[in-house]
Amino acid sequence: MLDVLGLSVHAAAVYRAMLDHPADGVEQLAERCLLTLGQVHDGLDELGELMLVRASADRPGQLRAVDPAVGLADMVARQEADLAARQAALTASRAAVTRMVADRAEQRAAHGERLLGMDAILARLERMGREARTEVFSSQPGNQRPEDLDAARAGDAEVLARGVTMRTLYQDVIRRQPHASVYAHWLMVQGSEVRTAPTIPQRIVIVDRAQALVPIDPADNRKGALHVTEPGLLAALLDFLEQAWNTAVPLGATRPEDPASGLTPTETELLRLLGSGLTDDTAGQRLGISARTVGRHMASIMERLSAASRFEAGIKAAQRGWI
Repeated sequence: MLDVLGLSVHAAAVYRAMLDHPADGVEQLAERCLLTLGQVHDGLDELGELMLVRASADRPGQLRAVDPAVGLADMVARQEADLAARQAALTASRAAVTRMVADRAEQRAAHGERLLGMDAILARLERMGREARTEVFSSQPGNQRPEDLDAARAGDAEVLARGVTMRTLYQDVIRRQPHASVYAHWLMVQGSEVRTAPTIPQRIVIVDRAQALVPIDPADNRKGALHVTEPGLLAALLDFLEQAWNTAVPLGATRPEDPASGLTPTETELLRLLGSGLTDDTAGQRLGISARTVGRHMASIMERLSAASRFEAGIKAAQRGWI
């Protein structure tokens, strides 16, 4: 029972023996408790630190046990005081943490927070996922790496399991990537909405319409990101993403060719990109396809237009209202 108060087994045995046999010396206590003399001395030292023994007035040089009604009650009172002090320290620590978090939140709201490096970005995405309560809305352009999808699976599953709405916008290219297509279909099975488009906005993640993460350099997402909470910027990002979402096609649905031109949406977008002056490589990057695939698409378009050159194909496509 006394171990609940922090007494060791040996100290508790010595204390009980001293209460029952106040005249016993160290040797008698050792014999009565079946302890060595060293164990009895250690027990007495422990009892002294806990103020459960005092010097005997009747037997100079010996100790007496303090009555439990006094000694144990004082011991409990000291423990209560220590607990109250620890609780006060914990309350002060919690208040300091709350102030620091609030100060950083105000700074981020005012200026946006720059997150440099993938570790900082992934840590913030994990935090945003845990804080999500209503919606996670994101665009994920380009090819999707298997290792990135594997790393995101647990977090996405946890968010969806809490009943949070998730909308994810990918490029059409994932329909031809087995690992990305499997992951996108898995998201749909978990309750997420997934759509694709030939080209989509830069990588954006918006949580609860209250915070967003966007890349510092759209050409290299791994350089860093900006965490945004300013309402004006969030509204602009949401409008931008909603427009792209509304023109995208749900995964699983087929995207029909344009009845007027016979072009697929990818071919139509390719004509638009090349017509704006982009190179094959840059247009391919926007569409998530290789320069070789761009060349095949353009060869097919030129054949349908009976054009001898890309320049002529561009003129004929514009004349026909294809772009």
